[in-house]
Amino acid sequence: MDRAVRDDAAWRKSSWSNGSSNCVEVAGVWPGIGVRDSKAPAEPMLVLAPESWTAFIDAIKAGAHDLN
Repeated sequence: MDRAVRDDAAWRKSSWSNGSSNCVEVAGVWPGIGVRDSKAPAEPMLVLAPESWTAFIDAIKAGAHDLN
């Protein structure tokens, strides 16, 4: 991913983070959804296709992942 694209993206943390630095951030980046570690924003990020991101979020909402 181009550094300028990563740096210009509008990153946001989950509302579940409660201000903690131990969380991930997400942003819309071409060609999909970027996911990065909030403690290491300059490190590589994961980019998911929009349909993969939607499937991931749907699985979380359905309780398929232990978030505790």
